[in-house]
Amino acid sequence: MLANSLFAMGSCSSNDEPEIPVNPENPTESEAAGTMVIYEANPRFFATDNCLNAINARLDEIKELGTTVLWIMPVCEPGELKSVGSPYCIKDYKAVNQRYGTVADLKSLVDNAHSKGMDVILDWVANHTSWDNKWITEHPDWYTQDGQGNIISPEGQNWTDVADLNFDNAEMRAAMIDAMKFWITETGIDGFRCDYTDGVPHDFWAEAIKELRAIDSDLFMLSESEGSDYLADGFDMYYDWSYATLVKNLFNGGNIENFFDKAEELLAPVDDASQVMRYVYNHDVAMSNTLASLYGGADALPAAYALTTLLDGTPLVYSSMETELSNNSTLSFFNYNPLTWNDDKAEVYATINQIYAATADARGGDLKTYSTGDVVTFARVNGSHSMLVMVNPTKATASVKVPITYSGTTMRNMLTSTDEELPVAIELDGYGYAIYYK
Repeated sequence: MLANSLFAMGSCSSNDEPEIPVNPENPTESEAAGTMVIYEANPRFFATDNCLNAINARLDEIKELGTTVLWIMPVCEPGELKSVGSPYCIKDYKAVNQRYGTVADLKSLVDNAHSKGMDVILDWVANHTSWDNKWITEHPDWYTQDGQGNIISPEGQNWTDVADLNFDNAEMRAAMIDAMKFWITETGIDGFRCDYTDGVPHDFWAEAIKELRAIDSDLFMLSESEGSDYLADGFDMYYDWSYATLVKNLFNGGNIENFFDKAEELLAPVDDASQVMRYVYNHDVAMSNTLASLYGGADALPAAYALTTLLDGTPLVYSSMETELSNNSTLSFFNYNPLTWNDDKAEVYATINQIYAATADARGGDLKTYSTGDVVTFARVNGSHSMLVMVNPTKATASVKVPITYSGTTMRNMLTSTDEELPVAIELDGYGYAIYYK
């Protein structure tokens, strides 16, 4: 009777009576963040011959890293005339480098990757060819020429080993698109990473992508450019070169607050951060820099990767990160240099990528940054989900206060897979990091 009386009183309230408060709604939750992980495979790091089969043999390990997209650096036959050994010097757009294998070997690799749930994209070099590409003699008008009619190298670049293509020529454009279609139809690849996109006109990319997507509507296109304007051409993702400089500066004593401000500012042109690829190591970076100059040493690379992966964007793992890297040597991508893979190193990146996938709901939320001395500290909050990340970008051990919002709360330590009540402060080893989630 009491319950019925209370119900009756509540339902007959007058306008002068206070309204009974309704139960609060659950916190608003945004969509989860992306979980794509790109693995850049340099065939020359896997074997000296039959390189594609060597990558194929290692697909289980590549998948275990958390890879969802396998990017294979240029597989096309490279030139020899004026060559410096670069795989980005293309002699034949429809032939596989003989030291890598055959078209059938590539198709086998693609099929195997698909069976493991990975997409495969090929590196595509549209801006230039080698000097011994048959187009040079058969179609000299397909190339950029000087006032005397001499074919020239790309202007503004120190690339004397290659000849610049003329995108004012409709026949050349059609031949280029035809060559791209060849790899889709013959091997079943899922897209392209397009080299030096800036060197090629926007209207070519728009035309090419439209024609390629007529074959495969889900084709994934990655632009090696820094600019959201390439998304309008049909690309799905572009590079964040400026971020790579930011994280390098951070690990060399840079201001943490400035790092956060600039890192977020770089994402302003896009609605979805997953449209931007961020990396701490790739073939260009490794060839031009030592890890000592980049981050202070090889031991710092996992910390830089963890910070980058969990902050924003789509992460990249470069084949070699799962090896014992030198502090003071560069790593040329020109050389055939089979690497010795290290399971312990691989496990480090696999764990980070597992955490990246497991925290997608929290990562889709708002970024909150904290001032914690020399330690980079941030959180993501999305409805009832939250993630706290603390990264030490220095080689010295650091004692850091846990943000008061999280101190005393119970969260899952994602590195140990245990639930913990967060203390007032924690100690991080040099280049150490902590990741908590609930």
